[in-house]
Amino acid sequence: MSDQLVLETRGLVKEFKGFVAVDDVNLKVEQGHIHALIGPNGAGKTTVFNLLTKFLPPTRGKILFKGEDITAMKSAAIARKGVVRSFQISAVFPHMTALENVRIALQGFAGNSFHFWKSARTLDSLNERCMELLDSVGLAEFADTLTVELAYGRKRALELATTLAMEPQLLLLDEPTQGMGGEDVERVVELVRKAAKGRTVLMVEHNLSVVSKLCDRITVLSQGSVLTEGSYQEVSDDPRVREVYMGTASTAAEVAQ
Repeated sequence: MSDQLVLETRGLVKEFKGFVAVDDVNLKVEQGHIHALIGPNGAGKTTVFNLLTKFLPPTRGKILFKGEDITAMKSAAIARKGVVRSFQISAVFPHMTALENVRIALQGFAGNSFHFWKSARTLDSLNERCMELLDSVGLAEFADTLTVELAYGRKRALELATTLAMEPQLLLLDEPTQGMGGEDVERVVELVRKAAKGRTVLMVEHNLSVVSKLCDRITVLSQGSVLTEGSYQEVSDDPRVREVYMGTASTAAEVAQ
């Protein structure tokens, strides 16, 4: 294994009563990269994410994190090692403030529970780190705003802040721009770029314009198998990729739209 390899899968297979959802996927994610997993609907992307975070057990194959076999580990143990999926800790509470949401995430990561029976002053020591995290995602001025009052894009930014509270080494982002308009998409692109500093990111993303702006390397799945892998230009110029996305030999610019 390369010293620069953070995540590796070997012959990863997931079968559901005879249906092969993930078929012999060999994935290599390098240290410091933003790596995208893309493909049309039903390609197996979310199933791969569920296998990596042990929401599903693989039928066959191995998952390695920094060379260590984590295939048999439970989801919580993998998260403690630094493999964190965006929604594992990022279910925000709508009637708490942004700061309170991040503070709960920090408490969970620190292992000191929620301390509902203690004075709020006990938690003040966490507030400085909360504000740092909120500032990192552009939400410092909304620290005292109830989450339910935040715009959708800012809610997603808050979810990212709560995820970063777990200090991930490998951050798994599942459709970070889903359901967003253009302005929010651009904001999230910048947030992901900032969040990736000093860590590795593996993301599932349908918006190929986002992928083209962010990602160092791209793996394309089709019908549960790896179709191809490479830079954005390489995969978007591949006629097989254009065919599975567009049903025709489209140009790279058309694929990105």
